[in-house]
Amino acid sequence: MINKRGLWFLTLFSLILVLSVYYITMPSELLMTANNSDSSEETKEVSTTADEDTESAELVALRVEAEEQMLDEITELKSVLTNSESTTEEKNAAFEQMQQLNQNRGEEESLEQKIKNEHNLKAFVKIDGSNVSVVIDSTKHDKALANKIMRTVQAEFDHQVSVSVKFQK
Repeated sequence: MINKRGLWFLTLFSLILVLSVYYITMPSELLMTANNSDSSEETKEVSTTADEDTESAELVALRVEAEEQMLDEITELKSVLTNSESTTEEKNAAFEQMQQLNQNRGEEESLEQKIKNEHNLKAFVKIDGSNVSVVIDSTKHDKALANKIMRTVQAEFDHQVSVSVKFQK
């Protein structure tokens, strides 16, 4: 016959077991719903930034293309993170790559803002490894201005990067 102490032990043990199984399976479900909500929020952000700044169609198209590419990469990386069959190394690599994408996006935005403040030009910046591409929205194609922009961009990095400047209007 089971005494009261044994009954309480089995009841609490069963409760702890059920809760632990629930919490172990819960994060992947939360990440999946977070993926869907992040995608819709980022899509809204893209549309509002295009409305706020009156930029040329070329710069807007470049921004939209870069955002779509980044969203696709983040979606792929999130699927690796949420996949239960992925190894720890794959998940770590995906997480580090996601952090690098976010860091690059932040640097791109800060460079665009710096170019706008220092040179009064609207620009699109794309960082790809050690290559930095800058597209300037200007009808004036000036080598001296391009050189100043290259120096401005290089000053933001502590290592040598390859900077290319393209004027577009």
